[in-house]
Amino acid sequence: MSSELSEQRDQQERPHLVPKPLRPWTRVRKIGHAVAHHCTKHVGAGIIASVAYFDPGNWSVDLQAGSLYGYKLLFVVLLSGLGAVVLQIMSARLGCVTGLDLATHCRILLKNHPRHPRLVRFFVLYPLYAFAQIAIIATDLAELLGSAIGLSLLIPSLPLYGAVLITAVDIFLILLIGDPGSKKSPVRLFEASIIAMVMVVFSCFVVLIVKVQPHWPTVFDGFLPSKDLTKPSALYTAIGILGATVMPHALFLGSSLATLDRVSPEEAELPAPPSRPQRNPARYLKSLFAVRKADNFSSPLRHGDFQNNSLSFVRAHLIHGVIDVAMSLLGFAVVINSAILILAGAVFFYDVDPSMRGTNGPASLFDAYDLIAMRIGKPAAVVFAIALLASGQSASITATLSGQIVSEGFLEFKMSPFLTRFITRTIALLPATLVAAVVGRDGLNAVLVASQVVLSLVLPFIVFPLVFLTSSSYIMRVKAEDKSEPDLNFANGRIMKYLGYLIFVVVLAANVYAIISLIVYGDMGLAN
Repeated sequence: MSSELSEQRDQQERPHLVPKPLRPWTRVRKIGHAVAHHCTKHVGAGIIASVAYFDPGNWSVDLQAGSLYGYKLLFVVLLSGLGAVVLQIMSARLGCVTGLDLATHCRILLKNHPRHPRLVRFFVLYPLYAFAQIAIIATDLAELLGSAIGLSLLIPSLPLYGAVLITAVDIFLILLIGDPGSKKSPVRLFEASIIAMVMVVFSCFVVLIVKVQPHWPTVFDGFLPSKDLTKPSALYTAIGILGATVMPHALFLGSSLATLDRVSPEEAELPAPPSRPQRNPARYLKSLFAVRKADNFSSPLRHGDFQNNSLSFVRAHLIHGVIDVAMSLLGFAVVINSAILILAGAVFFYDVDPSMRGTNGPASLFDAYDLIAMRIGKPAAVVFAIALLASGQSASITATLSGQIVSEGFLEFKMSPFLTRFITRTIALLPATLVAAVVGRDGLNAVLVASQVVLSLVLPFIVFPLVFLTSSSYIMRVKAEDKSEPDLNFANGRIMKYLGYLIFVVVLAANVYAIISLIVYGDMGLAN
């Protein structure tokens, strides 16, 4: 009490010692500094993860939804985007708190089971790894087809199979991201290349939407639930949007990017592409096909054998990471997917005779290009094709990095990005080239849709371990800075945990519905 009285007496005698409230300009300057710090240090990981959510596979589903139902399924696009935000935040939280990515956690959890290690390893861990690789191959197939279609639209004289073969050699683009010598590739350089392509896609759709001039009151009504969702064909299309929006490989990638230290003076680093040609060509060629034991972390046998990131690291990164993911997905992924659907609805649904709306079948990427060229103009169609090509290339690079992360995390071996790309691209190239040469446009669209069905089937097997791991207080604990205080718990709260498991159940139910529709209708549920 006496100390408080003395402080009050000092303040009365020396009023200049009383702390003054911050001036408005000082407050604005502090906010500006925080925003600048976020933009220069933390922006990038969320945009890279968002690339997977508007790849060419999403384009095909959104075009189908807009051409058949106008703007009615914008509500599903928004709902799927919010579900993607929940899962990507969990992925970022897992990597930031523990310092390990999702694939590594799955291996630690399942490789050395206390009771049945061999049984769990061969019937759970390795099948899970196989599902993850199947998802990456299906993703690469969609990127290959989307890029090929975009290239063939820009060069009409180029046959489809030729466009597929030309697009397949983009594995050499991976080499351009590498640094000279043996140094690793700085993450900011990698992120800058992806951000540039995302901005190309975003800018193209801004131009297209301005030219289409949709009826905005009707557009905003589409973000509200509609009774049309109860129709079997509309419900299946909605399920397709959900399955194509939440991408399995983006969850692995997001958790890995969240482990990087973005505030230390040293440059954060990604797994590096092989270096550019050196004096010894044989050594360089050998590095392109290198496979070695992963050496970037000591391999813990089980959870509890390693220490999570420090509290200072988590505080410096977690909030920024969550904001980056949420803003990127809502600002780019949801907006671009909505723009594709709005474009299809305006051109294929509302710009025709009311009696003919939704009766001409789902629109393909080729149909969209042709109709845009006819009704809006050739320059707008060229913009559409450029956006498609940039979307496929950006998503293709992120799929390559995801393949590295999955192999290193599950099996503890590391392949060069060139070899990873070569394997997945070769597997995707064979069916794509055959379909393009034999069947043509309709065959490419069928394969593109089929790739999204595969991703939807794989997704529940990735979502469940993610929700389980991030909901465990044992795994998501961080030691307090004061050793006398208890550990801090960064596990999912009750609402986030229930939301995660709800997404798992919804996706699982969607897959069951898709399989039953395929068996009963034989046409993927498009019959009413």
